[in-house]
Amino acid sequence: MPAPPPSAAMPWLRCLREALPVLAALAAPMVAAHAVGHADTRPLWQAWAPQAWLWALWLTVGALAGLGIARLWRGAGVGAGLRRWEAAGFALGWLATGAAVLSPLDALGEQRFWLHMVQHEVLMLVAAPLLVLGRPLAALVWGLPQRWRSPAARWTRQSGLQALVRVLGAPLTAWWLHAVVLWAWHAPVLFEAAVRHDGVHDLQHLSFFISALLFWWGLFQAGGGRSRQGVAVFYLFTTALHTAVLGALLTMSERLWYPVYAAQAAHGGLSALEDQQLGGLIMWVPGGVVYMVAALVLFARWMDAARTLSTTSPGG
Repeated sequence: MPAPPPSAAMPWLRCLREALPVLAALAAPMVAAHAVGHADTRPLWQAWAPQAWLWALWLTVGALAGLGIARLWRGAGVGAGLRRWEAAGFALGWLATGAAVLSPLDALGEQRFWLHMVQHEVLMLVAAPLLVLGRPLAALVWGLPQRWRSPAARWTRQSGLQALVRVLGAPLTAWWLHAVVLWAWHAPVLFEAAVRHDGVHDLQHLSFFISALLFWWGLFQAGGGRSRQGVAVFYLFTTALHTAVLGALLTMSERLWYPVYAAQAAHGGLSALEDQQLGGLIMWVPGGVVYMVAALVLFARWMDAARTLSTTSPGG
């Protein structure tokens, strides 16, 4: 992953001055509206997502998974069907999803591009992989009433949902889908539409989240042996590279990609261009580190599997 030039690191210093007031604003009035130009002065603690359906969906998934894990472990012992670390991974991923789309971070992201970028990174690089590693499907199925489980499984097969997920979750397909979604939504016309319009904003986050889930599922799913592990390493390294390129373009650009944020520049310590540069750095450096660490972990597992195979094979 290429390193940012020294001049590109300057927004980080300004960020320290802005981040403290943002955190302090948890108990102070602030601008917290989705529609730019229609701000209000609610306290930040009141700026949680207002969509009842979104809260209902998030809480239902958490309740079903929690109930399913309790049923699994009550019947067969703690760790049966779902290991403790997997249950913890799902819980953390579920909480991270809520933090990204329901918390005041969502409202703050409409005022600052770098916070919008933090929101996207939490959704795609924290919540999505943790949920995939948590293997939630078994817990969700067990969370359903017993009489619903067989019909639900039958419906997923007959509706083609299982086949669709299998196709879209194939590593190469998921890699392309994730890349196209990421680059397309950072085109100025689409990104600004997402900031200005709630429906487009929800579509942006949904496509980011689903493509990230498919991407990580395609890399972490069981089966495929050493060949799949090698493919996963390649796709993670290449994803780290192309997201670093996008982050670098945002960081080093001398023109403002998203003029919608220019109106908010007077309310903080960063100019609109510095805000953009900081957002690009967040994608470039911390975002790239997550992909690279995941790639290195899978590479180590791949090499370990190769050594094990060589020592157990005849003549090894």
